[in-house]
Amino acid sequence: MEEAHEAYLCLGSNIQPEKHIREAIQHLEEHGQIHAVSQAWQSQAYGMDGPDFLNACLLFNTTLEADDLIETVIRPIEAALGRVRGPDKFAPRTIDIDLILFNDEPFGEEFWSSPFVIVPLAELLPDFPHPLQYENLERVAERMQRQTWIVPRPEVLDAV
Repeated sequence: MEEAHEAYLCLGSNIQPEKHIREAIQHLEEHGQIHAVSQAWQSQAYGMDGPDFLNACLLFNTTLEADDLIETVIRPIEAALGRVRGPDKFAPRTIDIDLILFNDEPFGEEFWSSPFVIVPLAELLPDFPHPLQYENLERVAERMQRQTWIVPRPEVLDAV
């Protein structure tokens, strides 16, 4: 029997975000099991002027290894939902799906300073130790919420 892996993913969108985040979750359900979903959080676009983003995190169980998950599940879902990757990594997007944790190991240091990742992830893993600040995610998320504009949008994923 294949080993199951726990992957925490962060989904983000600022082009029809309510629609695209829900569709991304539906696509993910075709490739593994979703065990928990945070509420959606709205924040200003990062690195550019543009529409606000919605972000949410979820716990996804898969038998795929991290790189295979990205290449055979995440990238095809992004493409199916109209994600275009260009030279501007801050450009508006229909969907962005990032692997944040894989089997409790941080995946990508760049995510750990972003409120739009930490705040929804802390809903799912409040006691997980932040890999850069060495305190639990809940405490880091509370501080980030005081320092930046990020607001809960629970109605976006209520039916998920």
